Amino acid sequence: MRYMLLLYISDRPQPGTPEAAEEFDKVRAFHRECHERGVLESSEPLQEPHTATTIRVRGGRKLATDGPFAETKEWLGGYFILDCELDEVLELAERCPTAESGSVEVRPLLATSG
Repeated sequence: MRYMLLLYISDRPQPGTPEAAEEFDKVRAFHRECHERGVLESSEPLQEPHTATTIRVRGGRKLATDGPFAETKEWLGGYFILDCELDEVLELAERCPTAESGSVEVRPLLATSG
């Protein structure tokens, strides 16, 4: 089964600081673990929320808003797509460094035929 781990973070250390390097090293180690287990399909970090543009179409009219869809304390910082069983993906989500200071949402991917 394929799952997406959505990594929500509360605070991101300032780039170039020792704290930022430490957090990056933790996520890189988690990425390596998923790869070594053979379950990693893809993974990418996202830029900060202020770089987002949200598009809505209402009544045939486009509405564009700078920033994310909703204001929240936590924000989406990246994702992992893993192919494994439910017990393993839940164990990996618990091991993900983001779970310590933010949250990790586990979502099964909907199988579609192409």
